[in-house]
Amino acid sequence: MPQVPVARHPQTRVIQEQPSAGRRTGKPLWYAPAVVLGDAIGAFLPVYLTIAPLAAARAVACATVAAAAWLLVRASRHRYAERRLGEGENLRPVLQDWLVLVGLLAVVRSATGEESSFFLALAALVPSVSVSATVHALVHRHLVARRRGGEGVRRALVIGEADAVDGLVGHLARRTDHEFVVVGVCPIGDEDPQALAPVAARLGRQTPPHMVADAAPVLEAARRFGVDAVLVVPGPHMTGTRLRRLSWALHGEGCRLVVVPGLTEVAGRRVGIFSVAGLTMLNVAPPLTRGLAALLKSVTDRLGAALLIVLLAPVFAAVALAVRLDSPGPVVHRQTRIGRGGVPFTMAKFRTMVADAERLRQQLAGTNEQDGLMFKIRNDPRITRVGRVLRSCSLDELPQLFNVVRGHMSLVGPRPPLPDEAAGYDEVESRRLAVKPGLTGLWQVSGRSDLSWDETIALDLRYVDNWSPSGDLGVLMRTVRAVVARTGAY
Repeated sequence: MPQVPVARHPQTRVIQEQPSAGRRTGKPLWYAPAVVLGDAIGAFLPVYLTIAPLAAARAVACATVAAAAWLLVRASRHRYAERRLGEGENLRPVLQDWLVLVGLLAVVRSATGEESSFFLALAALVPSVSVSATVHALVHRHLVARRRGGEGVRRALVIGEADAVDGLVGHLARRTDHEFVVVGVCPIGDEDPQALAPVAARLGRQTPPHMVADAAPVLEAARRFGVDAVLVVPGPHMTGTRLRRLSWALHGEGCRLVVVPGLTEVAGRRVGIFSVAGLTMLNVAPPLTRGLAALLKSVTDRLGAALLIVLLAPVFAAVALAVRLDSPGPVVHRQTRIGRGGVPFTMAKFRTMVADAERLRQQLAGTNEQDGLMFKIRNDPRITRVGRVLRSCSLDELPQLFNVVRGHMSLVGPRPPLPDEAAGYDEVESRRLAVKPGLTGLWQVSGRSDLSWDETIALDLRYVDNWSPSGDLGVLMRTVRAVVARTGAY
């Protein structure tokens, strides 16, 4: 087989050869059985163990009905389709399916005259959520690991203006958790793209009078490069009529066509497709910044923080004593931070540095190991012995629960910046101040101080634009794992 060069990047997977005829470039065949089995066990076992001590004769029947209903709901919502297995978030779809399951079983319960405790039955169904979400998460992690090694991917051909092609290829190259690897490009016009992927074909700027003028070179390139999908970036020279004709040719050959509108970091749930006068349009819903969901977040934040303060009171006392005995200075360090809308507030943390740390920072300015506007040193000499332990376990952040109760912060949100950091924000970076800063967030669970400034901003903007209650719950669950692993904590 001839070798095919593709775009290279430090974090990008590289496929050097065309796949043989028998090679499977999709996902492993065991994904669907594993997810189905996990869903079945997650629904059957808890229901059986709950009902068996009370009515052993009916336990198997009830558990079987629950498991069958759960699989029916999941299958009817296409959760076992190959394109969805291991992709994207898992908690929100599982919660949505679970609510449908509860409604379905309530109808069955009413129709059959079941008289067992409703709350007992509801409690028996709760574990199905965590089991299904966990199985999906494990499959997702396995799929991401495979894709980093160049497996389980789809070979793609990119069509568009030279600049648009460069933008898309570069964006895909910076991430390895998606399904596409670009093996060739088809620029429109005479300009050559800068992408390292080879030029597989070239299309003219004008819409040709006959479909074959576009279809022939694209189809020939798709066959030559073993392409699974063609990605098209719309532009002034890729008209609707031209795109439609191209789709006819590609679909006739069984090749997938994907239109890339140029939107970035917009969650799929915010995008809807509708038709007006025969035109296909995308509707992008605004972020959830107000309304019932925002009110629920505020109430949940304050109640949750208050409950954690009560439960963790002994930890507060132990940490305070350790800080007091370790070095001179106040137990709690108070610092001005910038909150929602650029409003400053006083944030509290357990002191982890020497008392004159702020003065010493000016002397250490030249040793900053972070790019952008953050100041971080892995082996910061200002950190005390107890402070280093507190930071590695994230215990120094606990007093911020009081900030959450007072409404300055949220349990989940972007990292609260210092005033000098916020003063240097540009228009894009200032977007992260559109929501309350958080005790934890995507930054904290994705590498923390190991991330670059650009990566940090990208994560914060993704959170601001795509916030949802289920997303917050997912971050809180990942926070526990991040704290245990101590990734990027210094």
